[in-house]
Amino acid sequence: MTGSPLAAEVGRLIKVAQADGWDVCVIASPDGRRFIDADALADLTGYPVRSQYKEPGTPDVLPPADGMIVAPATCNSLAKWAAGISDTLPLGLVVEAVGKRLPVVAVPASNSAQISFPAIQNAMRNLSDWGVSVLVGDDVFKQPAPSSGGSDRRLFPWETAWHALLDHPWMATDTLSQRQR
Repeated sequence: MTGSPLAAEVGRLIKVAQADGWDVCVIASPDGRRFIDADALADLTGYPVRSQYKEPGTPDVLPPADGMIVAPATCNSLAKWAAGISDTLPLGLVVEAVGKRLPVVAVPASNSAQISFPAIQNAMRNLSDWGVSVLVGDDVFKQPAPSSGGSDRRLFPWETAWHALLDHPWMATDTLSQRQR
């Protein structure tokens, strides 16, 4: 997740995925950590919330991902991701995930002016062309007007993002069959 107040509700996504029998890990950008309770999320998932690259030679404490949901995805993160910039752990992981052809879903969250900026539109289009399911539009989540005070956190489409991951064309059938659903 990236630096958006909407990240405070990520527990909703975790509970939906766990109800389907999935192990869930949270990777937050350094700015994203400002909006979450990392200790509560670690208790909920059983894994620490990671925000930094690990030291070389150190074993990873998280299992390998079968898929990823990038939500909420700020315009800054979308632009960097589409440019292949891996200056944070979450960006490095999603850049790599696209290269590995893992199922990835992105749910942009900003404001209507930033989302409509041509470079952000291009970034979302490129990510989509590269296999990322980008869930954007008023039918998914209405981006607020600039300076309006933000979005209602309760309306963020966590469940929609989860179902989009399960329906992603790259989701391996054998991966799903291993899950207790």
